[in-house]
Formats: sequence, structure tokens, C-alpha cells
Amino acid sequence: MTLRSGAGSMEYAANWKSLACPSTTNWSQRKRRCRLALGRQRRLVGLCVASVVILVCLKLCLSDPLSQAPDIHHNLPPPPDVTLLIWAQPFERSRTLPDCQARYDISGCHLTEDREEYWEADTVVFHHREIATHVSQLPADPRPRAQKWIWMNFESPSHTPGLWELEGVFNLTMTYRSDSDIFLPYGFLVPVPRRSQGPPGRAVPLAPSSRRPRLVAWVISNWSEAQARVAFYYQLVRHVRVDVFGRAGRAVPGGGGGGGVVRLARRYQFYLALENSQHTDYITEKLWNAVLAGAVPVVLGPPRDNYERFLPPEAFIHADDFPSVRGLARYLLLLHTYPALLRRHLAWRRSYRVQQPAFWGEHFCAACRAVGDLKGRTNRVAHLARWFRS
Repeated sequence: MTLRSGAGSMEYAANWKSLACPSTTNWSQRKRRCRLALGRQRRLVGLCVASVVILVCLKLCLSDPLSQAPDIHHNLPPPPDVTLLIWAQPFERSRTLPDCQARYDISGCHLTEDREEYWEADTVVFHHREIATHVSQLPADPRPRAQKWIWMNFESPSHTPGLWELEGVFNLTMTYRSDSDIFLPYGFLVPVPRRSQGPPGRAVPLAPSSRRPRLVAWVISNWSEAQARVAFYYQLVRHVRVDVFGRAGRAVPGGGGGGGVVRLARRYQFYLALENSQHTDYITEKLWNAVLAGAVPVVLGPPRDNYERFLPPEAFIHADDFPSVRGLARYLLLLHTYPALLRRHLAWRRSYRVQQPAFWGEHFCAACRAVGDLKGRTNRVAHLARWFRS
């Protein structure tokens, strides 16, 4: 309604007054009716305000969210790039550094061996052997602010000297131990989706081990009479034949690399996966070569429950499962005689596949990814020797 001047204004005022307070001869009635009329007006005004608020909310809620909200994907910063400097190649062997994005789908990683990039590097990875043997020295220059140093080692504590010299030097650890800052085991199992499970051996390559004519194989390169595995072999060979290959025995057909060992083990029902020393999580490629070959691994290393963190209980035979080596030998012969019993150690294979990280390229890329996730963390490893030997 538009307000007008003059007579029109007076007429509007009279109408509003008559609406608000109807005339009456009784003053008390007039006063009561006036209060009621004013109350109705207040409720009407409140209803109008509420309606306006509801309409505004509906407009906001029903409008196109993409036209109203910012594009969060475009507004988020890209993953931070990480420059990782390899201070010295492990075991002094030159290797081509991988493209982490192309090989392992890890983006934002720049790997380099150029020490001129030391001041710009987000992290520097040091392989223990080169530092411990003084083939390579730690940087003499001060460490740049926020730069992380990674201690990388995949040998057992028995073969890792000089740890006491490195206390408080590094920010992160990268080893086969599951409690490392960057954990990368020698191998692990990946469950196969049930719908893709096929006949035995599809997930993990497997020849019919129960029909293999040869019994036990062992490939060993570093023979030492002081090792527990050599003493174990001397006892086992009294009761069952063991074919020995490697530097301490016959040559591995096709070469002694991982592929040659797997091809050899495929001829045998059992394979001795005997570690050179017994330590937490120290379960090396010896076990995984047997698994890939479809042979049942006979293991000597950390306790059984440690192995069961990586494998089903029936996937291996532990030397500690028997009160004597003779008892173990008799069990192997029993399985050889009764294939149905042996298949109990093989049936699990259809549910898993083996994953083995590739030395050393995958390790560098994994370290690069971890550093990207840990940016801002600046603590140091205070008790390296005590932790690694525990």
C-alpha cells in the first residue's frame, strides 16, 4: 500500500486506527479489543518475517551447489614435491634411479644422486653399510633447516656394526622391521578377491608339490660354521637328504639370482629358508623364494608368532615346532609319503599373491612418499642401537 499526502493520508490513518482499535462506547471494552488487535498485528508481522527467512533458506538450499560452493579440488594445493638425495648407492653399485610416478604411482618425487642439491633436498637417505665401513662419510656441512636424514638398513643386527656412532644423527628409520618409521619388508602377501580365485596356484605360482620327486633343497652363499643354520643342517642331513646349492654347494642352474633360486626350488617339495641370524622381523627373500616356487618353506629365524604376522600358520614349517631335528625330518618324510597331508600346507595359496619390493628403486620411492606425509616432523632417533637390536 502506497502512502499519499493530504486527505488520502488522513483517510489511511483513520482506516489504520479503526483496524487497530475498533470504536466502542465502552472504554474498557475498547481497551481490551485494542490490545487483542495489536496482538494479532504482532503475530502477523512475526509470521511474515518467518516466511521471508524460510524462503531465503529454500533458495540457498535448492540452488546449484556447484555454482555456490568453491571448487575444493581446484582450491587445494597440489601434493608437496619432495627432493630425495641418495647420498651413496647401496653396496657401491651404480643404478638408474626410477621414475616414481611411472613405476609405482607415487607423485611429487624427485630422486637425485647429485650432492650439489644437498641444500635444496627435503631428505637425504643413507645406507648403513657405506657409512659404517667409511666408504662414504656423513655430510660435513650443517644440516639445512627442516631437512630429514633417513637411516636405511636391511641387514640383521648381527651384521650391522657401528650403530653406537650414529645415536641422535637420524630423523627416520627405514628397515624390514614393522616398527620402523618407513616399513618395507622383504615380501608380503596380498589377499586375492574371492571372485578372482581360481584353481590352486593361480594366485601364487604353484606346481603340484605333492608330485615333485625331489625332497629338500637349500641355497646358501655365506657359509659359517658358527651360524645356527649350519649346525641345523648338520643335524638334519643325518635323517633326510638335502641338496645344497650356492657357493657352499653345487651351482644354481641358470644363475644364483632370485629367479634362478625360484626355478630350482620348483623341483622340490621343501626348501630350507634358514636365516643367517635370528632377530625380530628378519625374514628375508629366502622365505619368499620358497613361497613363489610352490615349495613348503622350512624356516629357522625369529619365533613362529613373528612369521605368522606375514604368513598363515600352515604356510611354513618352523624348526621350533619339533622337540628335535630328527622329529622334523620324520615329519617331512611323512608329508612326502602322504600327499593329502602335504596339501594342507599348500591350500592357502589360492587366497593370496606375493608382493616383493624391488631393491632399491622402490625403497627410494617409498621413502620419498613417506617424507611427503611426514613434513613438519623434526624429531630424531635417540636410541638407534638399542631399538634395532631389541
